[in-house]
Amino acid sequence: MNRRTFLGVSALGSRALALTAQSEAPSSKPAPVKAFELDEITISELAEGMQSGKYTAQSITQKYLERIEAIDKRGPGLNSVIEINPDALALAEKLDQERRERHVRGPLHGLPVLIKDNIDTADRMMTTAGSLALVGSIPRRDAFVARRLRESGAVILGKTNLSEWANFRSGHSISGWSGRGGQTRNPYALDRNPCGSSSGSGAAAAANLCAVAVGTETDGSVTCPSSINGLVGIKPTLGLVSRSGIIPIAHSQDTAGPMTRTVADAAVLLSTMAGIDPDDSVTNESGGRAQPDYTKFLDPNGLRRARIGVARKYFGFNEQVDKLMAAALDTMKRLGAEIIDPADIPTTGKFGDSEMEVLLYEFKADLNSYLERLGPQAPVKSMKDIIDFNEKHAAQELPYFGQDIMIKSQSKGPLTTPAYLKALKKNHELSRKKGIDAVMAEHKLDVLVAPTAPPAWLIDLATGDHSGGGDFTGPAAIAGYPHITVPAGYVFGLPVGISFVGKAYSENVLIRLAYAFEQATKVRKPPRFLKGADLLA
Repeated sequence: MNRRTFLGVSALGSRALALTAQSEAPSSKPAPVKAFELDEITISELAEGMQSGKYTAQSITQKYLERIEAIDKRGPGLNSVIEINPDALALAEKLDQERRERHVRGPLHGLPVLIKDNIDTADRMMTTAGSLALVGSIPRRDAFVARRLRESGAVILGKTNLSEWANFRSGHSISGWSGRGGQTRNPYALDRNPCGSSSGSGAAAAANLCAVAVGTETDGSVTCPSSINGLVGIKPTLGLVSRSGIIPIAHSQDTAGPMTRTVADAAVLLSTMAGIDPDDSVTNESGGRAQPDYTKFLDPNGLRRARIGVARKYFGFNEQVDKLMAAALDTMKRLGAEIIDPADIPTTGKFGDSEMEVLLYEFKADLNSYLERLGPQAPVKSMKDIIDFNEKHAAQELPYFGQDIMIKSQSKGPLTTPAYLKALKKNHELSRKKGIDAVMAEHKLDVLVAPTAPPAWLIDLATGDHSGGGDFTGPAAIAGYPHITVPAGYVFGLPVGISFVGKAYSENVLIRLAYAFEQATKVRKPPRFLKGADLLA
């Protein structure tokens, strides 16, 4: 659907769009999901299959396309994929030809990847951040991350749905909902939320709709949906992965990151995504600090002699989650780690207001810059245009919640404003020097751990998100430090992840520890596409 077609829909069509989330509600008895040949398959297994001739890139791509049609668009109706790449099969055939000519670009050669719909692709797909205001927007260049994926031989299978504008439009939002894409559902429990804003990437990777997926995070948008959908998610150090060509919230916190079913796959994907980009100066800081191949740190004995600090203040919001965390800490201790408990971040709870202040200032400045770079073909030219568009198309864009955050952001001044500079300085001082760095130095820690997020909450169109506790995403997000979440167990069938947070550019350490924990526990189970009461059956 192009932009002109959308704006010309009938009143009846507009009403249907406004009721998307309700009309797509799953039945009380979800359609059975057929066994899938590629269920839980890994990057290495797919590569081996293509090497042996069992699979081709084209056959793998076709299987995932059929899977998306069967359970995302029909069946359980996850609604996690917002757009399919019409050239996916043709791209896969070209990569098969390269393989026949004995040219294999790397471990991702021929593998289908889904990416979030805020990552630019200069192809026949739109990049909209889930907003109808950007329908018809096709960027002139790939985002750096998309380009790296293409160069590695990955097939960009399509774009995933997200919380519109990366969940930074309203303080009463429903994670996983966008005006363009409707409501994404959690594959473990269809009436529960997949968390945001990388909700579609989380649900799709969990449901085996792709080999691996890419999300983006400002604060929790990779790690929360990874935890809630039973995935491994990596929020890298700010500067390890370029932000150019990604619809922004805030340059001081934004980053893309892998969302996968295993730590090994996340390490492969991170190695591909990382790199210095002339169009994003912060990536220069990764020179000499980034690792060319993060799979070298996949050590099953990696927890031996590790010093693990427990951020105890982030516990206590759910008894069942606390039990899972206690078992996880016992496992780490059994594997040779030394547990320092508590090892709390001394500034916990002291920089929430300053974070919001910074995000409001940067959102306006960064989004306006992104729209300007789109050029004259951009459907909207500024945040003010988007606010006006939403008001004019309120039935489609504002049926469940408003745009109070956008309005507050629009009221902010330039990035030279003293209030902004003061808040940014406070953020960095409290989250870095007096925060994560301080506690890790005091206890000589390799990592901090805590529960990532609560179990998935019910989708609630009336009152919006109400997650019920857990906020360990904040410190690493505000500091710009790395954060990995790994499945730790289940609460009434709902996944819960454990987080590993470290100092800047310590991804190699976090991957080593997370992999050792994953290999010792292997708790991830594929979703069963249940609803509510069926979880207890």
